[in-house]
Amino acid sequence: MSTIFKKIIDREIKSEIVYEDQNVICINDINPQAPIHLLIIPKKIIETINDIDIDNKHLIADMVFAAKKIAKNLKIDKKGYRLVFNCNDDGGQTVYHIHMHFLAGRKFTWPPG
Repeated sequence: MSTIFKKIIDREIKSEIVYEDQNVICINDINPQAPIHLLIIPKKIIETINDIDIDNKHLIADMVFAAKKIAKNLKIDKKGYRLVFNCNDDGGQTVYHIHMHFLAGRKFTWPPG
């Protein structure tokens, strides 16, 4: 299976890469919902959070640690940011390659909507 994210990872589609390491890549969202809206994506294709298993559970930690590094690099680690996973249609997932939304640059409220 190929996804738009896999094409970005493979450099078949151009995107502004904010962060990259061995297991994850981070890009700007093309439809930002906050002043800072990034997508942190594992390089391995996993369709939904429901498909995480014992062999790839470390990727979730890799994504969170990437978010921590990115927040520090952007100097927003102290002010705050929001991390979001969407799962399946009712959860708002539109690309079936797990990714974590990194939102910052404004104050967020709860519930999110």
